[in-house]
Formats: sequence, C-alpha cells, structure tokens
Amino acid sequence: MTRTILITGSSSGIGRATAKQFHEQGWNVIATMRGPEHETELTALDNVLVTRLDVQDSASITAAVDAGLERLGRIDVLLNNAGYGAYGLLEATSMDKISRQFDVNVMGLLETTKAVLPHLRANGGGTIVNVSSIGGKVTFPLGTLYHGTKFAVEGLSEALHYELASIGVNVKIVEPGIVDTDFAGRSFDFTNDENLTAYQKTVAAFFTAQGQMSGDAPEVIAETIYGAVTDGTDRLRYPAGSQAADLIAHRANTDDATFIGGIKLQFGL
Repeated sequence: MTRTILITGSSSGIGRATAKQFHEQGWNVIATMRGPEHETELTALDNVLVTRLDVQDSASITAAVDAGLERLGRIDVLLNNAGYGAYGLLEATSMDKISRQFDVNVMGLLETTKAVLPHLRANGGGTIVNVSSIGGKVTFPLGTLYHGTKFAVEGLSEALHYELASIGVNVKIVEPGIVDTDFAGRSFDFTNDENLTAYQKTVAAFFTAQGQMSGDAPEVIAETIYGAVTDGTDRLRYPAGSQAADLIAHRANTDDATFIGGIKLQFGL
C-alpha cells in the first residue's frame, strides 16, 4: 500500500524539497500552499496533489485534508512545515504582527494537527513531524517572537509525543540549522524603528552577523525528514544540517553566561 504525506508550506524551501523527496521515494504527496494556482512543477508529478492550505484559514485546512482523503484515500504522515520568521525590536512591533507570528508558527500547526488526528487514529497509527529549528533550542538577538514560537513547538511536540503514543502516532521534531531558502526573503519579517536610537547598534550588529551566515540546501533537511518518518523508531528529536547537532549540543553543555557571552561576541554586542 502506497503511503501518503500531507505537507504544509510546500511552495518553496524545505516543504518543496520534502515533497519532491517523498515523491521520488514512491509516496503519495499532498503538497499544500497558500497559492497553489502559481505552482507548475509539483502539479506535473504523478501521485502529487497540490491544493490550498493557509494555516490561518480554518476552512482551508479542513478542505485540504478532505481533498487529500478524497483523492488519495488516506493520510499516514503530517509534516507541519509552514512558518516564517518575525524578527526585530519588540518595542516597535505591533500586537497584530506578534499575533500573526504565533498564529502561523504555533496555532496553525496545532489546528492542522487537530484536523489530521482523527484520520491517523482511525488508521491505527501514523507520524506527525513538526519542523522546529535550532532556534527552538538557542536564541539570537532580535528573535524574541520567532524563538518564542519555536520554543513552543519544542514543548508542545514533546508533550504530544506522550499523548499520541496511545493511538499509535509518533511525533517527531526536526531541528534545522541555517538553511539556504527564502527565509531571509519573503519568509523574513523584520521590524525596526530608527527613532528608537538606543537599539540601533544591536540592529546593525544583527544584519552584519546575518550577512556572514551560510547554510545547507533544503534537500539536506528533506533527507532528515524522510529518515525521521521511515526509521521505525519513536525517537523524538532530529537535528538537521551541518551545524545543528553541534550547536544544540554546545548549548546543552554550556552554562548561560558562557553561551550568551559567545553569542554577544559573535554579534558584536
């Protein structure tokens, strides 16, 4: 029996690479995105359903799950990948923008999970993979909102790991390091107010440090996701990419003063 994965945020980056990875391995793929009318590559693939899902739109979540079940018969795996990064000065950030960051990265993940769970329970099992980040384990300057959401994903996923074991569903957390995607482009939302002069040294240091960072291709993360789904274990966390495991281990084994001091030095603060 061919298994089926539903992926949120499939229009680019990790989601797109993962859709192609699972398709190449013979899976059915429900590749969801906010603007499926603009997609051409994935729609040309056999056994791939491209459909609309906006994690801030409850009706679209239900419709995407229903469309996937109607077309492909079942859902075995959910990959909660959709998300973006809101960075910048908290003092300059509107409450609407704060709410949107948590709505997309946390509330949307939870609502999509709730929509898929009855089908996994009826199937007698399955897997949910939540894309977190090294940013769910360590923090960088001006990332209050983004890191807040990814720390939340870490906690809710670990708790769900216990809860869903009773219905045969594995929960996995994939923790990418820096990835060469459009995260720093359309998926990156930075807020500043130059009139808040006391913060501008930190803002300048952030952009200088960011410009020196490089990352892994999305395909590297997709391979980790595929391995997490298919390894046959109940392992919870999977650092992904060339930097993630070392950085996460370093944070776990380093006291706050030393680690935070190193981040300040890296960012010139």
